[in-house]
Amino acid sequence: MGRGVLLTSNLPQLQNLIKRDPPAYKEEFLQQWNHYNSIRQIFQINPDENAQHFRELVSFIAQVAQCYPKETADFPSQISSLLLESYGTLSPDTRRSLVQNLVMLRNKDVITSITLLQTLFPLLPKTTSSTLRGFIRRTILSDIRTANLRSKNHKLNRAVQAMLFGMVERGMDAEVVGDKGKLKAAAGPGNNGEEAMWAVVLTKELWRKGIWNDAKTVSIIALGCFHPVVKVQSASLHFFLGSDEEKEDSDDEEEDLPDVKALQHRREINKKTRSGDKKLQKLAKAVKNKKKKKAESTTANFPAIQLLNDPQTFGEKLYDILNKYDKRFSLDHKILIMQLLSRVMGGHKLCVLGFYTYIMKYLTYHQLRIPAILVALAQSVHDFTPPDALTPVVRKLAQEFVHPGVGSEVIAAGINAIREVCRRQPWSMEEDLLGDLIEYRKSRDKAVTAAARGLLQLFREVNPGMLKRRERGKEASMGMAKGSQPLPFGHSAQAAVDIEGLVLLEDHLKKLREEDGVASGDEEEDDATAWEGWDVESDSDESSDGWISVDSDSDHDLEISDSEDEDDKRKKRKGKAKATEEDDEDGNQEPDKDGSTQEAAQEAAQRISSLATTKILTPADFALLNDLRIKAASEAVERGAGSGTKRKLASLESQRKTLLASGDGTLAETFISEEDILGPRKKTKADYAERIASIEKGREGREKFGSLKGKKNKATPSSTTNREKARNKPIMMILASGAVKGKKKASLRQKQQKLRAHIERAKKAHH
Repeated sequence: MGRGVLLTSNLPQLQNLIKRDPPAYKEEFLQQWNHYNSIRQIFQINPDENAQHFRELVSFIAQVAQCYPKETADFPSQISSLLLESYGTLSPDTRRSLVQNLVMLRNKDVITSITLLQTLFPLLPKTTSSTLRGFIRRTILSDIRTANLRSKNHKLNRAVQAMLFGMVERGMDAEVVGDKGKLKAAAGPGNNGEEAMWAVVLTKELWRKGIWNDAKTVSIIALGCFHPVVKVQSASLHFFLGSDEEKEDSDDEEEDLPDVKALQHRREINKKTRSGDKKLQKLAKAVKNKKKKKAESTTANFPAIQLLNDPQTFGEKLYDILNKYDKRFSLDHKILIMQLLSRVMGGHKLCVLGFYTYIMKYLTYHQLRIPAILVALAQSVHDFTPPDALTPVVRKLAQEFVHPGVGSEVIAAGINAIREVCRRQPWSMEEDLLGDLIEYRKSRDKAVTAAARGLLQLFREVNPGMLKRRERGKEASMGMAKGSQPLPFGHSAQAAVDIEGLVLLEDHLKKLREEDGVASGDEEEDDATAWEGWDVESDSDESSDGWISVDSDSDHDLEISDSEDEDDKRKKRKGKAKATEEDDEDGNQEPDKDGSTQEAAQEAAQRISSLATTKILTPADFALLNDLRIKAASEAVERGAGSGTKRKLASLESQRKTLLASGDGTLAETFISEEDILGPRKKTKADYAERIASIEKGREGREKFGSLKGKKNKATPSSTTNREKARNKPIMMILASGAVKGKKKASLRQKQQKLRAHIERAKKAHH
């Protein structure tokens, strides 16, 4: 076969030869390159002509483009421009082929990730094929994940985030249509926000997989909360609320981990060798590292709400949208905005006072989805909210929900909502109203009684002076007798001298250093490792070369004093610390261990730690501090401490639960739910339709009622014969039957007749 025939008819073979020896076949490649250019010009005029041959040429050049980089320098830009400019006129096969070849060029490092993504992002809203759309989505996610696999690729991340930000921002000038009313019907299929929707979906996916977890990612979705298209708004709001029910994609491209237990079982059965043991240990270690790495990659550093840039402006914009377009949004969408606004207000302690005026019109017991609205109201309150703005809201709740004309569930929900508001801002309650609400603890309904008792217990703790003398309880009365009074609104407690429980952390770290024998110079390395997994990515372009590390003149603790008085106090404090250390040493020599441990615990509580002034505490240190405080409180409870220590232990465990929940990025446990508002409810009696539905559900996947005895192995279904029934008859029934009793009462003559008849039958049977 001649080389001319090879050039025109067998491109795969020519491709194989070029990859083996590119310089020898450069002339043949240039002929195909010129042929491709002529076909491309014809294809741009008439895409249906020679489409199959054009796809083959594009695939051939994409395969060998890395062998001739100078000659094919314009090839990627030609493919990109063809996709972006003539996408609507191309056939589905041609679109798929061009996209696949462009991805192949990226895999061969012919083009950069930014060039590929600049082409793929605009194609997502244009593509109607679900297969091609899924391929483009997987390609984008895998490319960004691969670039950030070992370390953060800040250059690529900034470029992609700028593209996504632009996709969301392009449709912001349109009019807000809403999801109900005449305006939505008249709008038609115009600007449906497909581009912005894809930007939000991809950003959420990258956040969920742990690839992006910085403030810029949150800013993209925060901008989507103000998009004119409702579905873009809804997707962005769900991201912050953590209520997405998106199922995990099956295209995670992660290898299936081997079953270590099955391998260990196989190892016990097979022949024992040292090499086999080493292989099994190595495999188990690799599986453990993969699971740990996967868990770290999917856990965000901080919740998205905490990473909002300028949360006050964000909250005010949310309220403006809610108030301005109130009649254009459906109730479900308005509740989504209320929930996000309340969480931002509660998390960042913001004051958007117009929100309380707006929400008052929804505070009626017959309002649809009123539990969700009450939850949003309670979550928006914090200790910096002015009581003057909340007092009308509390009064409205009491007037609408707590009166004899409504059901017990409504009264319980109203009192629970008032309790949650007053828990965050106790000064919003009026004294006469509080007395009326507490009287409901004598109700016959369990939910109402529990709600009223919860409100009473709350004010016994926060402000017992508002209660009558007989309602204050023993501990509150004793506290008031000692002169303890709650601080009025706007007043703060004394300045903090020390972090509670920091002495425990200092002693724990000192003990660890003594056990491990860590030198003083290695403490900085420990601090650096402690920040791993807790850092928020810095997006600044400044390098760290400009920083100069200044060594301290001495290895002693850093002390900064503003006056001589503080120096004297610090000296006295050191003297006390030394005295306590000597006392501890003396106490350890005494035989009474219980007394020495209690004294040491009291002295540790009174001692002031210098750890906060000599070391930058990491989030891991604070988590360890909380665990140490829980351990110390539980030991005190075991020794027989009072109810105050038990309450402290319960609050510390709830704080630990909150920290674990906030580390997941969902904030699901840090806020209240509708169950907290509704309280314990009696199960209502099911009506006829619910009972029938429950019966039908129980019959699913089950055979029809009736006995199957004797029917399973028969050609024609039938019941058992009388002989089979007699054989399986219970023995006690047989003993009581007439036949058995007749045999016992038979005479000698009757027995002889039966025996002769039996012999005759036996003879006939043998013959």
